[in-house]
Amino acid sequence: MLTGGAGFLGSFVLEKLHSRGCKDVFIPREKEFNLVDAAGIKKAFQISKPQIVIHLAAKVGGIGANRDNPGKFFYDNLMMGAQLMEAARLSDVEKFVALGTICAYPKFAPLPFKEENLWDGYPEETNAPYGLAKKMLLVQSQAYRQQYGFNSVFLLPVNLYGPRDNFNPGTSHVIPALIKKCVEAVRFNIPEITVWGTGAATREFLFVEDCAEAIVLATEKFDKPDPVNIGAGFELSIKDLTILIAKLTGFKGNLLWDSSKPDGQPRRMLDTFRAQKEFGFKASTGFEEGLRRTIDWYLANPFPVS
Repeated sequence: MLTGGAGFLGSFVLEKLHSRGCKDVFIPREKEFNLVDAAGIKKAFQISKPQIVIHLAAKVGGIGANRDNPGKFFYDNLMMGAQLMEAARLSDVEKFVALGTICAYPKFAPLPFKEENLWDGYPEETNAPYGLAKKMLLVQSQAYRQQYGFNSVFLLPVNLYGPRDNFNPGTSHVIPALIKKCVEAVRFNIPEITVWGTGAATREFLFVEDCAEAIVLATEKFDKPDPVNIGAGFELSIKDLTILIAKLTGFKGNLLWDSSKPDGQPRRMLDTFRAQKEFGFKASTGFEEGLRRTIDWYLANPFPVS
C-alpha cells in the first residue's frame, strides 16, 4: 500500500517500485478512501491486504497554508498516521515506512540538523502543528517496535522540489511559487515580483526523484528504530534561491522583499550521514540541474494564471 501514491512524491516512488519489479501496488485514492477516518482506513486494508505500507499521504503546504490551517494540518496528519500504523499492526503488516518532515526539528537546532537534535526544542511556530503531528509517527513507531515487535521505520525528508510539484499559489512551497511568479512575470512583462520574508532564511532542497530513491532503499534495507534524515546536504538562502530561479527563467526585473511576511525557520540543513551509512543513499541530482528540469516541466505543463 502506497498512501499518497498519486501525489507529487508518491508518483515517483511508484515508478521506483515498478522499476524494481514491484507491480502489485495499491494506492488508496482520497475520493474513495478517507484516510483521516478509521472506516476509510479499514476499508483500504480489507481490499488491499498489504504486506508493506509506505505512508506518504499528508496535508501539506507552504508557510501561508500552515499559518492559515494549523488545526487541520495537525489533526489530519496525526489521525492519518496514527490510525494507519495501528491498522497495519493489527493486519500483521511486515513493514511500515513512515515519512516525517524537517519541520519536526527545533526552531534553533544547530546546523547541520542531526537526528539526535529532534527533541532539543520546539519547532518553528508557523509550521509546528504539522511538524509535531508528523513527529508523533516516530514516537508511535518506536513504541510499537518496543511493545509489539512491529517493524516500522521513520524518515525525515528535507524540502522537496521537482517536476509534478504543486504550483497552486495558495498552497505551494517556495520553489514552485517562485518559478510560477518569474515565468508569469516574463510572459506578461511584469517589471517586478514580491517575495515573502527578508530572503535571509536558508533552506536545503532535495530533488523529488532522489527522495523517492531514498524511500525505496530504506524500504528494502533499513529495519532500525532510529529516525533517518533524507537530504542533499547543502544550505542556500532564499535570496540566492530567488536570484537563481530568476536567472534560469529569464526574469530580469526587480525583486521586492515583503518583510511583513514570516521567514519561517531561520536556517535548515540536514546531516545526511546516517542514510548513507545505513542504506547507501546519497543525493545524485545537482541543484541547478534539478531546477532546470522543474522549470522545463512547468513550461510544458502551464497552469492557468492566478
